[in-house]
Amino acid sequence: MDPSISLWFLFFSYFIWFLYISIFRYHVTNFFAPSSRFGTPEDLKSLIDKAHELGLLVLMDIVHSHSSNNTLDGLNGFDGTDTHYFHGGPRGHHWMWDSRLFNYGSWEVLRFLLSNARWWLEEYKFDGFRFDGVTSMMYTHHGLQVTFTGNYGEYFGFATDVDAVVYLMLVNDLIRGLYPEAVSIGEDVSGMPTFCIPVQDGGVGFDYRLHMAVPDKWIELLKQSDEYWEMGDIVHTLTNRRWLEKCVTYCESHDQALVGDKTIAFWLMDKDMYDFMALDRPSTPRIDRGIALHKMIRLVTMGLGGEGYLNFMGNEFGHPEWIDFPRGPQSLPNGSVIPGNNNSFDKCRRRFDLGDADYLRYRGMQEFDQAMQHLEGKYEFMTSDHSYVSRKHEEDKVIIFERGDLVFVFNFHWSNSYFDYRVGCFKPGKYKIVLDSDDGLFGGFSRLDHDAEYFTADWPHDNRPCSFSVYAPSRTAVVYAPAGAEDE
Repeated sequence: MDPSISLWFLFFSYFIWFLYISIFRYHVTNFFAPSSRFGTPEDLKSLIDKAHELGLLVLMDIVHSHSSNNTLDGLNGFDGTDTHYFHGGPRGHHWMWDSRLFNYGSWEVLRFLLSNARWWLEEYKFDGFRFDGVTSMMYTHHGLQVTFTGNYGEYFGFATDVDAVVYLMLVNDLIRGLYPEAVSIGEDVSGMPTFCIPVQDGGVGFDYRLHMAVPDKWIELLKQSDEYWEMGDIVHTLTNRRWLEKCVTYCESHDQALVGDKTIAFWLMDKDMYDFMALDRPSTPRIDRGIALHKMIRLVTMGLGGEGYLNFMGNEFGHPEWIDFPRGPQSLPNGSVIPGNNNSFDKCRRRFDLGDADYLRYRGMQEFDQAMQHLEGKYEFMTSDHSYVSRKHEEDKVIIFERGDLVFVFNFHWSNSYFDYRVGCFKPGKYKIVLDSDDGLFGGFSRLDHDAEYFTADWPHDNRPCSFSVYAPSRTAVVYAPAGAEDE
């Protein structure tokens, strides 16, 4: 199985399988034990088998970048010393995560971690891994308080942990050798060259890089009015990756939605979500704006961001609020204290029923997510070799690009709708609408006629050989496909 074909099902597995007995921040204490909080080992095996019956890949979020510093139930001090599995002194402690750091130059550490990866694949039949915190592994500064500019000296200098990079090569070689169809994804924000090049060609060996800069960019933009969003900045962030490097992209994850921050939907709609998401009462301008932009953010991320798309639990229907695990106060090394929440479970849940409720506006947002997935399933645009951004117009607030046979038109303008807007394209012929964020089914205003046909003219536009004219309503995203292709 080509991993790229099925990777868009990744939303099924991400963060569901945080299997370790651990504490907050992925502090693993037992690397070979699924947490009993989620059921028995046989329950886990049964669920993975059921997922496979449905044709889904199940990837494990594996943490080999650090370990809990607990001494009673973790590896720390396992033999009574400070260095059995970890570096000694300051290098063996992660100052921000308050955890222990592996010595990847130790034979026993390599045996332990490699056998751990193999065990999950063989015992539970996982289809691969998403390796957490790879940037922290590859550099002695852990990627903290460092800006990567692309200079090769930043990647291949004295700050590079060569032993860690070699371990990553070894584990990817092991995965590929034992299970050629397994998927390996690395969470790296540095842009390490050769990250997704096969080991036999001198690379680190990952299949995909997790495109971490994208969700951070969306949170940055959401802290300002969309009137100030720059189209070029959005396109650059979504497409800023190495040539032919496959990426998994996403809008938000636990890094954005945990306590201290908010989900994208809550950034957009805030407290209005508590009172105006029911269909039996009037909407508000904030709700209308939020639902429109939420759909556009998801589609442009999926359309431009990479070869795999990731949903974070509830992002597919605009889950409100944030996530906050039960916790007490935490004392930091500098003496300051982070207050707890009295071990409250109030925000430690996801309301998946919201997306299924046909009397709430969440239902339309979930329908749109399903339509995006079906669009990829039908046209496989994310794995197409053809990708071209033809327009990123700052005054019009318009982004137009081609991906595979499809033409995507985004109008981010808050009030301007454009009649007879010229759209450049590569393929001549007749086009039809195959996805419209303004469709009433998705909570939109149904301003477009889906039976309309759009004929190209031999009129070069935006460096494309031909073009056609469309109506682009404000705050909408519309996808066009060559006529005939939408019926296949």
